[in-house]
Amino acid sequence: MIDADLGGGVIKQRVARDGGGRSGGFRTIILFRLGRRAVFAFGFAKNDQANLSARNLSDLRKLGSTLLAATEDEIDRAIATGRYMEIEHGEDV
Repeated sequence: MIDADLGGGVIKQRVARDGGGRSGGFRTIILFRLGRRAVFAFGFAKNDQANLSARNLSDLRKLGSTLLAATEDEIDRAIATGRYMEIEHGEDV
């Protein structure tokens, strides 16, 4: 389920804060293409920032356009050179 589709492959997901629920929790911005790729781009606490500025959203859409169109080799090279960072998840991380 997507909380908000901001266009251009940019989605906003609400994440609950302990004891605060989703509405007062965190917002995550994810660059997303169904069945292909999901990239965490940005996160913020709702009480620290009400929303994204028009400039932020424009920049995220441009980044999404680039990342979501990239091949696996291009992504691997960007990670290897430090341009992007891969964040792993799971039981051991």
